[in-house]
Amino acid sequence: MNHMPIPRDIPLPLPAGEYFLQGLLVLAFIAHIVFVNLMVGGSILVFAFELRGRRQPDYDKLARALAETLTVNKSLAVVLGVAPLLLINVLYTIHFYTANALTGSAWILLIPTIATTFLLLYLHKYTWDRLAQLKGIHLAIQGFAVALLLFIPLVFLSNINLMLFPERWTSIHGFWSAVALDNVIPRYFHFLSASLILTSLFGVGYFGRAKFPIESTFETFDRPRLRREFYSIAFATSLAQYVIGPLVLFTLPTKGLHVSVVLAIATGALVSLPAVWGIWKELAEPQPRGKRLPFIAAYLGIAVFCMATGRHMYRSVALSEHRSLMAKATAKWADESAQAAYDLAQGYERPNAVADGRSLFEATCSGCHGIDHRIVGPPLTEIAKIYGSNPSGIVVWARAPGKKREGFPQMPPFASLGDTKLGAIAKYMVEAGSGAGSAH
Repeated sequence: MNHMPIPRDIPLPLPAGEYFLQGLLVLAFIAHIVFVNLMVGGSILVFAFELRGRRQPDYDKLARALAETLTVNKSLAVVLGVAPLLLINVLYTIHFYTANALTGSAWILLIPTIATTFLLLYLHKYTWDRLAQLKGIHLAIQGFAVALLLFIPLVFLSNINLMLFPERWTSIHGFWSAVALDNVIPRYFHFLSASLILTSLFGVGYFGRAKFPIESTFETFDRPRLRREFYSIAFATSLAQYVIGPLVLFTLPTKGLHVSVVLAIATGALVSLPAVWGIWKELAEPQPRGKRLPFIAAYLGIAVFCMATGRHMYRSVALSEHRSLMAKATAKWADESAQAAYDLAQGYERPNAVADGRSLFEATCSGCHGIDHRIVGPPLTEIAKIYGSNPSGIVVWARAPGKKREGFPQMPPFASLGDTKLGAIAKYMVEAGSGAGSAH
């Protein structure tokens, strides 16, 4: 805990009550993730059906009919993603942006990656007839889109996972080291399996409805056959979830596993059992009629709500201690700022630069530099050895830092502080670092 970065928060009030915003976040996230699941799961199944359609033409027609739904699901996923993203920014500003910065280029590349993926999905949809004799190219377009769709959630999950563990921030050096954290891969496969389950059940309802022109669309498929096709995928993937789900739970660090969190997740798992039983009963019928679909959807909806609530509760518990420390750092900074403003108004000038340097260092630099231990950048004991006889060298470096060391992130420039403040900080850093070094 002593080596964990404790930055100050933005001292602004929330636009509404915290519990209200947290509840809104859960609901907004569920609305968003449903259509993300349909987009990702639908794209995977379109590719798989079209590939199978090279030998069985009705699967190609099934792929095309399912691809028609991707555009709507994609648009809703994007539109409904704005609310949870804004709510995360409001409730967990420092943690979210820190995770963004630590995953670096992968996070920045999300926008062009998403735009490219959507263009590929449109290209695949509108070239079905034109590329009918060039199936390899048409499949490659969808395959590339699916590959990008499999990458995008991995970036999001890495970020959301990383923001929960400030104690690990100093050990992260880019996207792939964030992916390597314990819980990311199990959560990723949990997400993919949920996407296939939801899309398969959507397929049962979409192709099983009376208004869908089964007879004029397919040569050999009828409604019971399509229901069985999609129910089979949903059932197999649901069984896989009972292996993946416990892995997700067991790989979560225990610091956030409050009794209420475990209870919410366990309730979600138990509520999902009747839904899986309903799928099995449908498959046991010679001609699945889909009459249990509302029952299945209702139970899965409750399970999703429980899981989403448990996930948010875990986030709150896991970050509670760090947010408390941040609140203290923010309050201290606010008090010192108010005192400095009062001193300035009274014409009071502090008697020595070291006092100014210390308060400036604590407000500006202490989030990355410890006295005698590394946080993000090198400790003051090491800086004092390099600049002990030349504190002005720190000022020159702080104006326009370069990149010297492997394993250390590049320092941002602090020229905006001005040379006077930078000089005070430099003097304090050398004196504090030298003092701590001699004490050892």
